[in-house]
Amino acid sequence: MTAPMTKRTVRNLLAMAMALLVIPSLGHAQEINGANTAWILTATALVLFMTLPGLSLFYGGLVRSKNILSVLMQCFAIACAASLLWFICGYSLAFTGGNGFIGGFSQLFLGNLGESSMSGDIPESVFIMFQMTFAIITPALIVGAFAERIRFSTMLVFSCLWLLLVYVPITHWVWGGGWLGTMGLLDFAGGTVVHITAGTAALVAALVIGKRRGFPNQPILPHNLTMTVMGAGMLWVGWFGFNAGSALAANGDAGMAMLVTHLSAAAGSLAWMAMEWIKHGKPSVLGIATGMVAGLGTITPASGYVGPGGALVIGLSAGVICYYATQAMKQKFQIDDSLDVFPVHGVGGILGTMLAGVFASDQLGVFSGQGYAEGATMASQLGVQAIGVIATFTWTAVVTLVLLKVLEAIMGLRVDAEQETAGLDLTFHDERGYDL
Repeated sequence: MTAPMTKRTVRNLLAMAMALLVIPSLGHAQEINGANTAWILTATALVLFMTLPGLSLFYGGLVRSKNILSVLMQCFAIACAASLLWFICGYSLAFTGGNGFIGGFSQLFLGNLGESSMSGDIPESVFIMFQMTFAIITPALIVGAFAERIRFSTMLVFSCLWLLLVYVPITHWVWGGGWLGTMGLLDFAGGTVVHITAGTAALVAALVIGKRRGFPNQPILPHNLTMTVMGAGMLWVGWFGFNAGSALAANGDAGMAMLVTHLSAAAGSLAWMAMEWIKHGKPSVLGIATGMVAGLGTITPASGYVGPGGALVIGLSAGVICYYATQAMKQKFQIDDSLDVFPVHGVGGILGTMLAGVFASDQLGVFSGQGYAEGATMASQLGVQAIGVIATFTWTAVVTLVLLKVLEAIMGLRVDAEQETAGLDLTFHDERGYDL
């Protein structure tokens, strides 16, 4: 009896030892995915790269030389202020608890964040930082609407309040467990959250603040298109982090999002270039760069749901429709959205959000996407997309208008005629962008 018992005991002990060796490794795999974490760290740096220096240079080259530093300063200051607001309460109100409209207070000042805190299979700190870069670039996009004529102090206060009252709630609605996400809205990387909000706010701001002196009778030309094209290239590269990073994993969704993002940008560029070539006889550098941004903004909400064929149609549509929207804004309606934020980002965001509801279908042959959620049809999905567009546009427009009117009464919005003529670089920063 003793010998068999001994062998059985040895076998049991060996089995227990093997289990103890395997279990920790399995537990570690469930806690953190190294590949996903490395990719989102990279994507985070790419999205910040979009704002600093990408958007800064893109916008900076489009204004006159006397206002170059003011635009760079505005983008830089917004990046700093938005980061601290996200730390204080933005992340908590966007992504934790709460109700269908706004999040909770469990992560105020990130008080419950530790090195072991997780968001899915990546560290929560990485997720917080990734989402912070979205909170940075969205109000920075609005800078293009009131460039060359807004007071710096008012711009900074407006951007902070707008982030908390517009961006944070809508982020919660769509991505933080709010009512639009629950309804099934397709917005992979920010068609509603980023582009419609920024574009709508830009339109309202341009109307409230008014035109630059001389617009539209006198030409107001970019001072450095070389700088603008450099910034555009940085935006294109950074956008891969924006869209592919929104998969929150190093997987097939990220790969497809990157592919369709690139295709849409290329198609948007060529479509805009073709429109200018047909209308004016020559293609412009500014046009091909702007078409790229239109293609990128329009594919953003659809990037995780559509295939390459759908991306081609979305990009071509963006180049043509956003081109006509830009012409209509400046020529027909004479609205001085200085750097075309609404016709490119607002119109592009609306277009992309709706087309996501079309090309997500898996019944379109070469233009098919990943398919709808169970029970959804193209008609029902387009209804949800329309609700998302209308709700985002309405909330953003109303809150932005109220904010601007209150700040106008308290602080003043616009510089005076003498300051505008001298340029904001000297007026507000006592510096020159160029001393040649």
